[in-house]
Parts: sequence; structure tokens; C-alpha cells
Amino acid sequence: MRRSHFRRTLAAVTLAATALTLAGCSGDDEEPTADSSPQAVAGGSTLDSTWPLTGLEVTGDESAAQDHPVIVTKIDNTSSSAPQVGLGSADMVVEELVEGGLTRLAVFFYSDLPDEVGPVRSMRASDIGIVSSTDATVVTSGAAPRTIKRISGAGIDFVAEGAAGITRATDRSAPYNVMADLTTIADKIDQQDEVRPDDYLPWGDESDFPQGQKATAITASFGGHTTEWKYQGGSYQNTNGYAGQGDEFSADNVLVLRVKVGDAGYLDPAGNPVPETEFEGKGEAMLFHGGQLVRGTWQKDGLDGTITLSTKAGKLTVPAGHTWIELVPQDNGSVQFN
Repeated sequence: MRRSHFRRTLAAVTLAATALTLAGCSGDDEEPTADSSPQAVAGGSTLDSTWPLTGLEVTGDESAAQDHPVIVTKIDNTSSSAPQVGLGSADMVVEELVEGGLTRLAVFFYSDLPDEVGPVRSMRASDIGIVSSTDATVVTSGAAPRTIKRISGAGIDFVAEGAAGITRATDRSAPYNVMADLTTIADKIDQQDEVRPDDYLPWGDESDFPQGQKATAITASFGGHTTEWKYQGGSYQNTNGYAGQGDEFSADNVLVLRVKVGDAGYLDPAGNPVPETEFEGKGEAMLFHGGQLVRGTWQKDGLDGTITLSTKAGKLTVPAGHTWIELVPQDNGSVQFN
């Protein structure tokens, strides 16, 4: 797998800046080659003509092999983050548990890089399982020292405060004022070749989606935070989110994966244990699309493995489109719908 070299070439400024910002963190199938035949996917499209994070067809003269890697930005998901910036440009979002039963967003950008996203917050060890399969670069405000050690040990590149493209907004309060220009960050990433990342999810066509049960309202609870969705106008809208008006993430799919949660082994500055989502193995899956729910199971072999979905009838694919993934704890979380 390819690796960007931004962290290594700017190690001094990035790691030094990370050290300064730690106190502000809250606890803190094979890739096709040039001479190989494109791999076919559902609907007759090929990997080189679809976007890896949405499964949607690439239009015009564009290519799904970009001159930058997938860029995942860690964005705050509390009322203090309002208004969140950049969600409307994202390909995909993963919501993960953090300390206190709250959540944080891992926002995936690839087909479109906005010049402002945020507020940017710190990484967690949970991010290893979330970003590894795409060989992504993570944009973060920093992280706890043991988290940095584990993220680096997993071979994940990250860009922290102090690097070009990450600034502090003067109209927001710290630590909710770190913003990122992904165009500037992408320009600084030394990517040797344009390589299309692997598909994040098993994409399929609308016609592949099986008949499910009606479900137009969803509530995903993480303990201290719930995320609510309403199916309207052909997509799912987050009715209690913090995105700026006109900058909301409109989801074609909401994919709920019930996950095990362990202990990261340290406390945040407020004394709360920091949880760690164990995003590998298997568990219950709930795929919401078109106002319907299909139940199944998910499987992921290793933290860097890709996600597969299945029902009792066999393989389950996700209709191509923008997807919000809820990593809901299987023990202390819950999912309701009507």
C-alpha cells in the first residue's frame, strides 16, 4: 500500500506542534495495476470508474485515482462545535464513541477537498480500525502521547496543528477553533503515484437492495449522545446535528454497526476513562436505505481489513451513495427506529 510522506518530511514542525497542543486535547481484493484488467463491481461498473468512498460513477474526464490520498478529518460533535464546517463536501462519515458517552466524527474526503473544515479535534486509537483500510492521512489537532505512538506504529500518516493548512479561528473559543484547509494540506502531501484506494464498503446498485421493513426515523444512542435521523426527500437528514446551514451531510445510507468497546488504558483531563472501539471481528449490522431497514451482520478481518456485509440470504451490498456509519457500542448503546 502506498504511503504519503508528509509526516516524515515535516516531522519536526508537526511533532513539536503536537506536543504543544496535547494539553488542549480532550484525553487525548488486491489493487489493480496499470496493466491489469479493471475489477468489475455491481452494476457493471469498474473500480477505475467509481469513487471508493461512495461507489458513485466518476463523471467527465475525472479519475478515481487522485493525486492525494483519502483525507480523514477528526471533527468535534458536541454543541460547542456549532457550526461544523465541511460536512456537506464529505464522501462519508464515521461516528465513533469517545469519553463521557459523547461522539466524534471521522469525516472522509476524497472526491472533493474543501478549503475549510472543522472544528478539528484529536485522534483516538479507535481511528486505527476506522482509517487503515483506505491508507488515509488523518488531520487532527493532536493526540495523547500513547495514542500518537499507536497511530504511528500502525503506519498511519497524520497532520497535526502547526502544519501548513491548520489554523486557529479568531471567532471561536479554544479548543473548538482549530480549522483546516484540506487543499493546502493535500498540496503538501508527497504522494509518489496516483492510486485509487480500495472500496471502503461493498458497493452495489439500487436494484440489489433487498426488501426490508419500513424505517423512516432512526435514533442511535452512544450513552451520553444520541444521533437522530429522518428520511425525507429521498435521503436521511440528521435532525439534531451541528452542521452549518446548507453544509449538512445528506445521507443516502445510514449503516449501523454494533461494535465491542474496550478501554484505551488512560483517563482524559476530566478523569473519564477513554474508550476504544474494537473495529474488527464481526457483529450486528443494520442498513437503512430508501426509508427501509435490512438487518444483517458485518465482518472485518483485522483493523486494516475491509468491511463485508451479509444476510441469511447471502452477500449484502450498500447502494452507491453517501453513507454515514454509526459505530454503536453493542453493550451500552442502542438503536431505535419507527
